[in-house]
Amino acid sequence: MNVLITGYFNDSSKERVIQSFPQDWQITIIEPERIEEFISEADVLIPEHIEVNDELLSKAEQLRFVQTGAGFDNVDIEACTKKGIWVSNAAGVNANAVAEHIMALILGYYKNIAFLDRFMKQGEDETKLAYTGGELRGKTIGTIGFGAIGSRVAELAKAFQMKVLAYDTNKNLQSNDVELVDLDTLIAQSDVITLNIFLNESTRNLVDKEFLRKMKNDALLVNTARGPIICEADLVEALKNEEIGGACLDVFTVEPLPLDSELRTLRNVVLTPHTAGMPDGTKFHETRYRFFVQNIERILRMEAPQNHLNQITQSS
Repeated sequence: MNVLITGYFNDSSKERVIQSFPQDWQITIIEPERIEEFISEADVLIPEHIEVNDELLSKAEQLRFVQTGAGFDNVDIEACTKKGIWVSNAAGVNANAVAEHIMALILGYYKNIAFLDRFMKQGEDETKLAYTGGELRGKTIGTIGFGAIGSRVAELAKAFQMKVLAYDTNKNLQSNDVELVDLDTLIAQSDVITLNIFLNESTRNLVDKEFLRKMKNDALLVNTARGPIICEADLVEALKNEEIGGACLDVFTVEPLPLDSELRTLRNVVLTPHTAGMPDGTKFHETRYRFFVQNIERILRMEAPQNHLNQITQSS
């Protein structure tokens, strides 16, 4: 079994990833720009920072399976289906890890953890310390998306005695502890808004100038989903003009986040480098890779993989 993984991994992360797979499998980890050198021999592709489209698939002579993380907006599922290639995502596998990261960002923002850490380490005069913060108890958090991550965020937020609002396009959802509301109500009433939805054409640039104007002027926006859900230029403008309180971002329109991005210069922003779903180390989540292995083993047994996004017949 030849498994090809694309992404930017340091040496220690590569070693941890490779050790997650059976020793008799060939595991190749490459930078995304080298994909065409290796795709022809891959049985399985775990893609990051590449588009899996007709052009790439035309060179994937042996490919049987594409395994993504939670998101799959970079994969042309119809094209894979036509080629007889299974596609699965890992939705829910890292839900708890992401939810914990969301709460860590929110706590870090209101408790000024990053700012105070820098203040202390830079030897600043504590008698001149000035900052603002707040408690989570009594605040309202709104989760846009109430799937595995959104519902787990709700559970954790309840432990901090926060009021929880949720919006989801699935109108059949029910919850005894969470108030299900329309999107405008959530935006207007939430002190914290967290995005827990997939990226698709209906959610791309969901957070734009109009969305941001509807938010409370001291509200916090949290995004650990996909960068393009937010119109980044509109968000930067709103943050610079203090139209909202702040933002905590783990994902960006361009990744890695460019070094000259204005987001890196703003004091009312907390940034992490797309690590919400990777709690065990740089680019690594043990539970996620265990799921990957189990799904690939299903392919080897000629079974449908878990969380499959298409349907392939054995004759394909």
